[in-house]
Amino acid sequence: MALLLVTVFVCGYILIALEHPLKIDKAASALITGALCWIVLTFGMESMPVYSEVVSTHTDTRAYLEHSLFEHLGKIAEILFFLLGAMTIVELVDVHDGFRAITDRITTSNRVKLLWIISWVTFFLSAGLDNMTTSIIMCALLRRIIKKQDNMWLFGGFVIIAANSGGAWSPIGDVTTIMLWIGGQVTTLNIIKETFLASFISLLVPLIAVSYFLGRDKAELEKLSEGDIQSERITTPFEQNLLFILGGAALLSVPVFKTVTHMPPYMGVLLAVGVLWYVTELLHRGKEPDLRREFSVAAMLHRIDTPSILFFLGILLAVGSLESSGHLDHMAELLDQTFGSIYAINGMIGVLSSIVDNVPLVAACMGMYEMTDFPPDHEFWELLAYCAGTGGSILIIGSAAGVASMGILKIDFLWYMRRISPYALIGYLSGMVAYYIENHIFMGGH
Repeated sequence: MALLLVTVFVCGYILIALEHPLKIDKAASALITGALCWIVLTFGMESMPVYSEVVSTHTDTRAYLEHSLFEHLGKIAEILFFLLGAMTIVELVDVHDGFRAITDRITTSNRVKLLWIISWVTFFLSAGLDNMTTSIIMCALLRRIIKKQDNMWLFGGFVIIAANSGGAWSPIGDVTTIMLWIGGQVTTLNIIKETFLASFISLLVPLIAVSYFLGRDKAELEKLSEGDIQSERITTPFEQNLLFILGGAALLSVPVFKTVTHMPPYMGVLLAVGVLWYVTELLHRGKEPDLRREFSVAAMLHRIDTPSILFFLGILLAVGSLESSGHLDHMAELLDQTFGSIYAINGMIGVLSSIVDNVPLVAACMGMYEMTDFPPDHEFWELLAYCAGTGGSILIIGSAAGVASMGILKIDFLWYMRRISPYALIGYLSGMVAYYIENHIFMGGH
């Protein structure tokens, strides 16, 4: 049964990875995998690595399983409620066309200059929003200003690199950093201070490299004309700017809320959603009912990416079953014995995150390594945040930002691997080198 549990998890993972060829949403595979893993664990508890320990501390294995499941669901709920609130706020800003404050200010036709602008805007925007949302916004921008497919794919590839790099150094910039932040492995100011340089370098190096090759081609970027761009929303400039400012302030204030109140981040996000709900209701109260409904928070709940929420639920449940069975402890021992160095361990995790989703990888590490082994803000957790975040850029399927961009811009997998993956890999390794130099040469280590 112990082997069956691992087999179910691996098979589920393969189905998730083959989402596009199979044309089956990964959320369905994740939910089935999560449920089946716990069923196998329930009926085969006697064969699990942790069984002897459970028997010595619990009179009833069923009580242990119920307690474990309840504990995992509590941790998962914190992440899901945070994502639900954050995605609602982003959709609210988007439906009011609030992101035009950014898109309308990008006017250059120089390919190198535009690439740098797009990349750094994405980098810093992703630190405040999640990387998937940021990539969606920036890819929507690219579709509004670029005609030629090759150029659009190139810019889309660097949006992925920039979004993942930007999300790695912020506690709210990526699902994996959110998980580590909520779990207490990293704190707000420390994760920013210790991983910013590495994340910055992981984007800077690829940009310098691609600029060299683009600079040899003096062709101007072919852009869409103003007549091709149609307004999609019936909102005033005041409404656009107001929601952009309030939405951005709401998301960026969450770390402050956690620091001041010592309450979970999802409470801050839910508070922000409630405030914005009031503001939008007052803002549109004099309009027609249909128009009011279109701009309401209730409508945003239909627009958010619910399958992604369910995917996280399923995959985190599956990882939770591996943790409760004792498999993750054995994996941690194997990694320590095989590699030893936290740089080698996290470097491998980063490369693996380009093949499979980084959420279960980070969840597995959180289950494998105790806070007694690596206390909060330890070098291991900082590296994990960086590697899991930026490593996903090496292949287009390795991150939520990559999958979202692939869907919007129809980027070919092999094209990305040939044209973008080398830049992403160089950036990923450069960031690790920068982190090592900063912490072990200039700072003398933690």
